[in-house]
Amino acid sequence: MRVDIDMGETGENKPALLDLEELLATRLLVQGNSGSGKSHLLRRLLEQSAPWVQQCIIDPEGDFVTLADRFGHVVVDAARSEQELLRIAARIRQHRVSCVLNLEGLEADQQMRSAATFLNGLFDAERDYWYPVLVVVDEAQLFAPAAAGDVAEDARRASLGAMTNLMCRGRKRGLAGVIATQRLAKLAKNVAAEASNFLMGRTFLDIDMARAADLLGMDRRQAEMFRDLKRGKFVALGPALSRRPLPIAIGRVETEARSTSPKLTPLPDAPAPEEARDLIFTPGPAEPVVMTRRTAPPPRPTTDILAELAKAAPAGAQEEDEEELSEAETETAAFERDRMIDGLLTAIVADPDAAFRSDGELYQDFLVRARIARLPGPAVTLAVFRRRFALARVGIDAEMAASDDWRQVINLAESLPDDVQAVFILVAKAALTGAACPSDATLARAYGTHSTRRARRLLDYFEERGLTVVRTDFAGKRIVAFPDLGCETGPGAADGPEANLVSLSAA
Repeated sequence: MRVDIDMGETGENKPALLDLEELLATRLLVQGNSGSGKSHLLRRLLEQSAPWVQQCIIDPEGDFVTLADRFGHVVVDAARSEQELLRIAARIRQHRVSCVLNLEGLEADQQMRSAATFLNGLFDAERDYWYPVLVVVDEAQLFAPAAAGDVAEDARRASLGAMTNLMCRGRKRGLAGVIATQRLAKLAKNVAAEASNFLMGRTFLDIDMARAADLLGMDRRQAEMFRDLKRGKFVALGPALSRRPLPIAIGRVETEARSTSPKLTPLPDAPAPEEARDLIFTPGPAEPVVMTRRTAPPPRPTTDILAELAKAAPAGAQEEDEEELSEAETETAAFERDRMIDGLLTAIVADPDAAFRSDGELYQDFLVRARIARLPGPAVTLAVFRRRFALARVGIDAEMAASDDWRQVINLAESLPDDVQAVFILVAKAALTGAACPSDATLARAYGTHSTRRARRLLDYFEERGLTVVRTDFAGKRIVAFPDLGCETGPGAADGPEANLVSLSAA
């Protein structure tokens, strides 16, 4: 179905039409200096296409939240946890609701992390929900910078990766990227290069004019025209717009941004110098008293805090305690310590959000819980925590892990990366107990992701390593065999429901 969006008028006073279906397949890049009318152009595009396609807007300044009153967009405040944003993004794709991710008020690092999390949530949606979505990113140079800046490197990498996925791989998932930037030179080239449609506005710097001319296939001597473009005037090119560079004037919009361009207003009558001093230095009767804020000390590094929490008892005291304990008492103390560690790990596994938190966050949570429970002995290292937490996720305690069968499973699992060991152990447990092969949803939760496709690829990874053999029975159910263990799982539906890892642990 062809739907033409009226963007305004061409230089010949003809309607400037944009093929919406072609735009969804080819993406759009908008470039122009501050004040050239980029936000006005995006608003016109969003208003005209709102009845036809779902929209998601990454809004760093909160300018597009006014679309909610007129067109029913849901405003999502980005000041949320990562898991909340992932769940909201998944529901947005599932229910096909247009939304505005409002990043206003967040620091640059947090804006990049929130935008990356939200875009990844849209990108990782289940295949059944790959409906067309127009994803508009204003000030895209903030989220896909061409070079490292003052922001944290992990935030920059996450944001750049999400933007690259949107522009390079989003089309097959129904995501059509529309990005706007003040300067092409500040935007990562691999993000800008994926757009096939261009709307170039007023530009002054030579390097940006040259890049704009190259993208439009124009002679560099013609690049001077970009300096003469007025506000709201753009040059269009692309399969969804025009096969040749076409000047267009963007039409009017129905909604307005909360922030507007500054306009001159007359100054009030100037008071006498003495009156001016009184106005400035004398507090008014209704003026609130401003309390002096003490300068807070700089925050302590997380590594220092963890090191302090992980400190064992003083060496002298520890040696005295060991001398006083008999061999039987030492074994009892070690058993009690293992029992306490298993209890702490079980409590963390019971948290429904634990499967989707990073190992660093879980380790910090464990250290705090161990401190509260007064866990005796030296602190558990991160490597030991990862191994024992992988066992706890699938209900294997330290005593069970010491058996001959499980010792072989652990040896095989230790040849794999830490983050996939829990999935391997989960499937191995099903094989040793003769249980049905876990579903993709159960594997995904053990892996700490919402994407069943990622979890499914782990089974292929295990098979490539020669650890498993995956086959299907005549009913189409999946069976995973372990040649080294001499056992296999029972038949299980790959698309079955997600099993509760806590209940599996209890079993």
